[in-house]
Amino acid sequence: MALRATGSGTISFGLVSIPFKIYTAASSQNVSFNLLNKKTGHRLKQQYVDAVDGTLVERDQMVKGYEFAKDQYVQFSEEELKKLESAKTNSLDLVEFVPEDSVDVVYLEKGYYIGPDKGGDKAYRLLAAAMIKTKTIAVGRYWTRGREQLVLIRPYHRKGMMMHYAYYANEVRNFDEIGLPGEVAFKDVEIELAQKLIEQLGSDEFKADKYRDEYEDRVRAAVEAKIAGQDIVVAEEAPKAQIIDLFEALKRSLGTGSKDEAPASAGPKKAEPRAEEGEAAPAGKKGRKKTG
Repeated sequence: MALRATGSGTISFGLVSIPFKIYTAASSQNVSFNLLNKKTGHRLKQQYVDAVDGTLVERDQMVKGYEFAKDQYVQFSEEELKKLESAKTNSLDLVEFVPEDSVDVVYLEKGYYIGPDKGGDKAYRLLAAAMIKTKTIAVGRYWTRGREQLVLIRPYHRKGMMMHYAYYANEVRNFDEIGLPGEVAFKDVEIELAQKLIEQLGSDEFKADKYRDEYEDRVRAAVEAKIAGQDIVVAEEAPKAQIIDLFEALKRSLGTGSKDEAPASAGPKKAEPRAEEGEAAPAGKKGRKKTG
């Protein structure tokens, strides 16, 4: 089934214009729940309450506000907000081309397929081929929902292009703020073991269809069970992983731990019980010869 375009426009750079269509590349399939009245099973309706006096506020009495200080707001009407929007345009303006290895994936947000519209086939394929040849990604601006969105255009599957909404620099947090440890020295044998583990788990390519959302599978199975009037079986909680020495963990992962390690001591051997006079000796033991 062919994808349905969600929009269209024109890619513009220099004197070049390429008509294009945009398609949603991926969408979340997470299961969702609705809030219900426990007594009646009816779905609940969201209502808004004044945070100060507790009165119920109808939608026609609501206005948007921007908090410029703690609990202090400036109000904006819909007309005022409309005036702040960027001028609507169907143009995707490419402003520069940058080396593909200079773009950190942390800046990538949503992804959309870009396909050619009528009359744009050759120019579309030419631009994709040129970016592949030069190993570049295009940086551009695209109008959506009243604002200009920063976007990145990259070649995709060696025959087409893909557009990503991109975060602005002030939206990406500083990685150094997570509190990294200081410099750590590794022995050659530790590096070698880590590399062997990577090779052992290595694959030629990433195949997304190898993986499933197991939580979603469990929820859907539970839904079917409830519909059928069956009880839900809850899986036992997995034991917490023990933190062990890195080098030892790598050896265990590779199965290179020593097999000749002595077993844990079972403690001192217990003395065999003596057979008293007139009693049977322990199994497998002969009674002591009586002297007299």
